[in-house]
Amino acid sequence: MNHLSLIIGYIGYNSAWFLMIAIALISFIVQWRFRSKFKQYSEVALLSGLSGQEVAVKMLRAHGIFDVQVISVEGQLTDHYNPETKTVNLSQDVFYGRSIAAAAVAAHECGHAVQHAQAYSWLSFRSAMVPIINVASTLTQWTLFIGIMLLFFAHSPYVLAIGVAALALVTFFSFITLPVEFDASRRALAWLDNNYSIMQTAQEHEQAKDALWWAAMTYVVAALSALATLVYYASFLFNRRN
Repeated sequence: MNHLSLIIGYIGYNSAWFLMIAIALISFIVQWRFRSKFKQYSEVALLSGLSGQEVAVKMLRAHGIFDVQVISVEGQLTDHYNPETKTVNLSQDVFYGRSIAAAAVAAHECGHAVQHAQAYSWLSFRSAMVPIINVASTLTQWTLFIGIMLLFFAHSPYVLAIGVAALALVTFFSFITLPVEFDASRRALAWLDNNYSIMQTAQEHEQAKDALWWAAMTYVVAALSALATLVYYASFLFNRRN
């Protein structure tokens, strides 16, 4: 029985390694594809000539949101909505850009502002989890490494168990993020599709949809990567238990 348990543990450990490598490769491909798509659509001028900042303001006003500011931030692909400060933060390429990519990203971030204004349940749940996840993320930075050292040299699994529990919360948070991101893109595309003055052709809309789809895929692989990491560290506890 002990031999069988060891074999099962060995298989689980090596499967976790294989899973991590496979997802890392997929993540690299998706990130590369997303950046490639963003660059491609950043070079396609929006026929309406509007900037990302102008698109964002129009979408906010169309949804009756007047207490959210649209500001420019440093960096590339640093676009995000901050519910605490009520700001749509757009990277300079998006804020000043007058391209398909700029319009799509600006509308997506405003989609989060609309979620906030309408008390979208998944966003509310995700926001409520942020303080807990901040603590859990800090715990994983030292408990996992120290926990493995203690497991092997002191045969104590308790610190690693704490680290795995914290990592499980972080992983759960990654999956909670998915419906929030997909819904923001859905809201953005629906609004863009209903506003001829923003995107004037079906081709522009399809290009925006393509850009946002690849952006969403980066969140999917991030969640899968977190899951693979969780399985990897949990396999140490499984081996120890056996």
